[in-house]
Amino acid sequence: MQSILNRPLLSGLIAASVCSAIVLPTQSASADLLQDIGIGAATNVVVGEVLDNGNVLNNAIGGAAAGAAVGATHNDNGGVLGVVQDAAVGAAANVVTGLILDNGGVGDNAISGAASGAVVGVIKD
Repeated sequence: MQSILNRPLLSGLIAASVCSAIVLPTQSASADLLQDIGIGAATNVVVGEVLDNGNVLNNAIGGAAAGAAVGATHNDNGGVLGVVQDAAVGAAANVVTGLILDNGGVGDNAISGAASGAVVGVIKD
């Protein structure tokens, strides 16, 4: 029981500390990053429900990680290659987060992370 509580708590603390390390030094960009995190979380929850993958909280955490990763790596060139890059970054972030949280399958996490990354990237353009 204790390991069940420690895993989500520890991963949540890690995600919160990473987000705060990114958000606090960049006051002007913090609103954009928070928007990316919110869009990624919302998209990942919806796609996770459609695919019946994992639970809502862990999908929201994975989507937030995907949104933050896309927000940090997004280039402003746009186009098809930009969307592909954003989808790949989102997929990678969500797969890693899914493995840490033991949330759903790797393939489904890659699909939902790619969708989250693509949506964040398109909205940023």
